[in-house]
Amino acid sequence: MSKTIISAALTGVLATREQCPAIPYTPKEIGEEAKRAADAGAAIVHIHARTPDGSPDWSVDTFAEIFAEVRARTDVIINFSTGAVGIPPEDRIAHIRDLRPEMAALNMGSMNYAIYSEKRKVFYHDHVFANPFHDIQFFLETMNGAGVRPEMECFDAGHIGNTRPLIDMGVLEPPFQFSLILGVLGGIPGTTRHLVDQVDGLPAGSHWQVIGIGLNQWPLAAAAITMGGNVRVGLEDNFYIEGGRMATSNGELVEKAARVCRDLGRDVATAPEARTQLGLDAEPRQTRSRSGMQS
Repeated sequence: MSKTIISAALTGVLATREQCPAIPYTPKEIGEEAKRAADAGAAIVHIHARTPDGSPDWSVDTFAEIFAEVRARTDVIINFSTGAVGIPPEDRIAHIRDLRPEMAALNMGSMNYAIYSEKRKVFYHDHVFANPFHDIQFFLETMNGAGVRPEMECFDAGHIGNTRPLIDMGVLEPPFQFSLILGVLGGIPGTTRHLVDQVDGLPAGSHWQVIGIGLNQWPLAAAAITMGGNVRVGLEDNFYIEGGRMATSNGELVEKAARVCRDLGRDVATAPEARTQLGLDAEPRQTRSRSGMQS
């Protein structure tokens, strides 16, 4: 059986230090968190860029700094985000085209995307997350041209079905790599029953990982491991090691995920082993200048 690949989502785009003091903002902080996650067992790091005050940042230069800071510390697989609300598609993909990370997240459908407080009876976030087919196709064509593996993020059952016309067109080619995100308000609920249904809907031979939101992360991770899938943890998705105990770093969350793997009889893949399992290039991608030359 293949080894379990652990991804770490280091910072996200919405969470702030007021919510969790360990959230990294600057390229150096993100690089240090990538090292902590890799040392704990993560083979992949998923990254959004932030400004020094924690706001979302889509500057190619900022992503280039992050790339350099991560690569200076670890050979972990780098996965940059393309997900955003209200940002033009060209700005959401420019860093992928110019920097060519090994992987890039690609959202596979539109949805309501919200965070609701049952205690206060209010929505903290309430967005329409728009990802129409013409944008998805544009992102795929750009990733294909840059030699970047699309990691297809599916928040609902219909998002898996959205791959069918793209496969038929030839713009989406194997090996297929999916992230099944459960527990976002507006998407599929975070239960094992829903995870099984999602996995059953994947194209044959797909690589997949589960992304559980909040404390749902842990039972969903255990379910994915026993089903032969991979897992993503990290401060983008969940702050807590357990109820009432907040993580002090992404590394602490990865440590728990690796421990769960071992407790369930699964070995954890190193970054080189993950590259082999996923069919990526054997050597880690290096940083690139804006002109496209390696540095």
